[in-house]
Amino acid sequence: MPDVHVLVNDFVVKLRKRKIEGSKATAKQTAELLRSVISQQRMPHVNQAGALIDAIKMVGEQLIAANPVELAVGNIVRRVLHIIREEDLSLATAAIGGLNLSAESDEDDNVDRDDHPVLSAAAVAAAARSTLRPPSLQALLEDVPNPAAVPRSSSSGGDSEGKSKCGFMFGSYICRAAADKTSKSWKLKHNVIEAVNELIQDISTCHEQIAEQAVEHIHQNEVILTLGNSRTVMEFLCAAKEKKRSFRVFVAEGAPRYQGHVLAKELVARGLQTTVITDSAIFAMISRVNMVIVGAHAVMANGGVIAPIGLNMVALAAKRHAVPFVVLAGIHKLCPLYPHNPEVLLNELKSPSDLLDFGEFSDCMDFGSGAGSHLLHVVNPAFDYVPPKLVNLFITDTSRSDVYLVLSNYMKIRRPACIYLWLHLMKFVTVFDLSPGGHNPSYMYRLIADYYSAVDLVVQRRPAS
Repeated sequence: MPDVHVLVNDFVVKLRKRKIEGSKATAKQTAELLRSVISQQRMPHVNQAGALIDAIKMVGEQLIAANPVELAVGNIVRRVLHIIREEDLSLATAAIGGLNLSAESDEDDNVDRDDHPVLSAAAVAAAARSTLRPPSLQALLEDVPNPAAVPRSSSSGGDSEGKSKCGFMFGSYICRAAADKTSKSWKLKHNVIEAVNELIQDISTCHEQIAEQAVEHIHQNEVILTLGNSRTVMEFLCAAKEKKRSFRVFVAEGAPRYQGHVLAKELVARGLQTTVITDSAIFAMISRVNMVIVGAHAVMANGGVIAPIGLNMVALAAKRHAVPFVVLAGIHKLCPLYPHNPEVLLNELKSPSDLLDFGEFSDCMDFGSGAGSHLLHVVNPAFDYVPPKLVNLFITDTSRSDVYLVLSNYMKIRRPACIYLWLHLMKFVTVFDLSPGGHNPSYMYRLIADYYSAVDLVVQRRPAS
């Protein structure tokens, strides 16, 4: 297996030179690299989770600095950090739960001992507090029965027997603690790698999972508007076509790179009725459109969208004509940062050659001054920012259609009481954003809480002590 430092350096070079295009490819390769880092990380005897977190943060800092505009890199680093913390907490809670000894009854009562360990609230709290460190001796001894509470026998033999029982219980407790600690040491890395494998699988299938929801949103004889070229949008539209939905697609060409031309050719090859329009014609054509469906570069914590240049104009036109503006984005594009965070770089400038050939710049140079100062400046930004107030719905690869399907079964029952219950359940669905296949912009904070830890929002290693 190649050395992990070589893999990291090669990937950093690719990010700096922008050799990896697309958030999906970047996210998948980042997750695969972090999996290699975890698998080759040597685990210490204590604080295994802390060692993994430090290793991931050390690599994550380099990757984020190599291409700060590609927010998917930081998203995956934070996702892996969250996975490590969750797995460590799960193992710590299970270990402390298994170490709880059930209280023995008095011999005079002649009651059998309960063989099932009892997980006390104090043990769970201790596990939560010690997420990044192994249980301390004090935590292990919290649930040991107090010897003073054990009834003493009047005979010296009974007293020695009670002491031997307490000593046996204490010895068994410490032995089980050592065994659970050893088990946790090798289980942690294995569980984290398995979770990262699931993350990679989710990234690989995000297009298909989003496309499965197309039939719920695209209806017969509708007109859909999109801009530029997005594979997620293409798979979404083609999935609706495969479900025998007949609709028409307007594709804005997406100057200056004209990626809309590529998408239009692919849609026509898949049998969709497609019309290519110029970007300047969007406002004129929006009144004929039933829905705007676009992709995204990143989704911020406030529900705002970083998208290809020109989409803010599309969102404003859709808002003006009350046309739903729908954004398709895999969950790996969800960024837990806000646009005003200093570490967020919202844009980058592309080469002016996309607009003008370099040979044409010579006509715009002032050679009379001798320095050849520029009279013409070309600005070619790559991204737009769409505020959350212009977005109506996010469709991600985390669908909640199962909840909706369970509730819809109530419609099969015609009794008034059940219909009344159905109405209240549908109100619950609306209030808590459980509509099938989509999220409101205000729901982003819930997704962030599920996939990220607050302590990892800023990826920075702990200072050396």
